[in-house]
Amino acid sequence: MWPRLPFGDGLRAALGTPGRSRRLGSSPRSRVWRVELPTTTAVVKQLVADPGADERYAREVAALGLAARARPPVVPALLATDPGERVLVLEHLDHRRPSEDWIVDYAGTLARLHASAGPEDAGVLPRWQGPAQADADSFLGLADALEVPVAPGVPGELRELVQRLGRAPGHALLHGDPCPGNDLHTAAGVRFIDFEQASLGSGLMELAYLRVGFPTCWCVTSVPAPLLERAEGAYRTAWRAATGCALQEGLADACAGWLLRGDALVERARRDGTDHLDRLADRDWTWGTASARERLVHRLGVVSRMTAADASLGGVSGLTADLRRRMLVRWPALRPVPARRP
Repeated sequence: MWPRLPFGDGLRAALGTPGRSRRLGSSPRSRVWRVELPTTTAVVKQLVADPGADERYAREVAALGLAARARPPVVPALLATDPGERVLVLEHLDHRRPSEDWIVDYAGTLARLHASAGPEDAGVLPRWQGPAQADADSFLGLADALEVPVAPGVPGELRELVQRLGRAPGHALLHGDPCPGNDLHTAAGVRFIDFEQASLGSGLMELAYLRVGFPTCWCVTSVPAPLLERAEGAYRTAWRAATGCALQEGLADACAGWLLRGDALVERARRDGTDHLDRLADRDWTWGTASARERLVHRLGVVSRMTAADASLGGVSGLTADLRRRMLVRWPALRPVPARRP
């Protein structure tokens, strides 16, 4: 049986008695309904009880509060909450099929979302967490397992990369999972939903999604170069308009950071501390639109190109190019990741 609609007395006092409701698809971590209220149509979201549910709920409420500052809006309006039941009631928005160049508007809206928080919001959400030294060691272990030589300077480059990412400046409001499916394309523009993993940090960490193929998402894609240029230009323009500042450098570091994260090769439920880069040498697995090896080959190509002229990651550039070639020779059936979102 479906669980009942969690719409208690407090929500009824604030918004009225709900009428017809319909259960919507969602992740296993939440239950979502479309609900007819006396004056509007709304979305009711309840986070399912698990050890991290209270933290995820608090992050989502806090992030929606920060994002509500942006004009034009970048998120649905938060109409009411019931913390005891971990329930949010949100404005309902009609999603339209994204256009062929959807990623341009997406990127501009992502910049405005990021710019909705600032230094004064420190502590409202946790700081973004980058890869650890253990991730870098796992990446080097994969190269060893595939018999790809590692130049002497590469371990030091990776160690310094991890350190740079750990102290990356910025107070941007990071979505945490800004993937296709968590963006609503409406007549009034793009809106983001599902902020359970929100944090504060450098916006470059999510601008990197466009290049490395949406690493936390089932629908990995490879954006064609002309469209990628337009999208990154839209992000930079929107960021400057919202903050008055040019975007800082460091996109290559951000992309390389995602390459090191084995957890970005599996869905969230399997991010349990397993060394997925170690598993990759012996077996492949499919998640959404691509296999783990196909995802990694795409990211290796991105990082090798971006770091080719980077003095701080020159050895990493050579290693990633060599590792990509070795994977394609060893597993010739690997395909490029899709160029279009599902």
